[in-house]
Amino acid sequence: MKAYLLHAYGPPENLLLSEVPKPEPGPGEVLVQIRATSVNPYDWHHMRGEPRAARLVPGGFGRRRPQHSILGCDLAGVVEGVGSGVTAFQPGDNVYALVTHGSYAEYACVPEELLAPKPSSLSFEEAAAVPMAGATAIQAVRDDAQVRSGQRVLVNGASSGVGTFAVQLARTAGAEVTAVCGGRNADLVKGLGAVAVIDYTAEDFTKVARDFDVLVDIAGSPRITAAKRILRPQGSYVIIGGKAGRWFRPMDHRIAGELIGKFSSQRILGTDVEIGPGSARNLEELGRHADNGDVKPVIDRQFTFAELPAAMRYVEAGHASGKVVVSLP
Repeated sequence: MKAYLLHAYGPPENLLLSEVPKPEPGPGEVLVQIRATSVNPYDWHHMRGEPRAARLVPGGFGRRRPQHSILGCDLAGVVEGVGSGVTAFQPGDNVYALVTHGSYAEYACVPEELLAPKPSSLSFEEAAAVPMAGATAIQAVRDDAQVRSGQRVLVNGASSGVGTFAVQLARTAGAEVTAVCGGRNADLVKGLGAVAVIDYTAEDFTKVARDFDVLVDIAGSPRITAAKRILRPQGSYVIIGGKAGRWFRPMDHRIAGELIGKFSSQRILGTDVEIGPGSARNLEELGRHADNGDVKPVIDRQFTFAELPAAMRYVEAGHASGKVVVSLP
């Protein structure tokens, strides 16, 4: 099969399209012919090996070279074969999954517990846009923020991959959603359910937004003290990420937030997406939302498999609205 191999940290040019042996499913594994994948900050951070401190963490990127030679965490495709003990899927099933690595290839062996049926209303490309971004958003909105009907929710970074899902999930929960994004994406987020938009290029949202129950922060731009002023006394500040290449500021926010939270009625939380049985259950729920018409993935651009390095470069630049997907022949 064809797969992109990464032997050394660096730019997208280090991803080399190569011929490698087609994998065989082991016990509890499902062989998936991949029809589409997508590009996430998660992927290009692994490609770059940045932040460098993550190379030193057990189970992280890999100290001297990439721990995983085939990157990619989102996939949608068709089951081609199953290993012993697999009962939930059979050849011909359309599936999608969030994995730790391996989707930048024509085939992947995926543990059965990570797979979910592909939503029937979505194409393979649309389904491949869901796993990482959608699972992150649902954990932030449903689990961490515990958004309820009647609440006021502010989503900072609303036009990003995670942000577009967060806006829709908060709206589906019955909240009134205000979006923070660039003015060029105002119509996009309003179409997803935001009742108001704050253009961060024109004004500082931390100076005008007040009395929110929840702040879901994907952009990682406000200081904690400024974020706290946005919230009501019992409000929740949920931190997901930061701008391209800026992992440490959100990490600092989480550490500081835990300390501040001990002396405040406001909750300050960090969302880390789970890749495991829980993520498959999240995908099942997201699939129901998609088939009910409550949630739809927003696709900024679609690339071919041969153009995957270009897709990585585009996402790394940080200007994508929604998701960038890659289709396989």
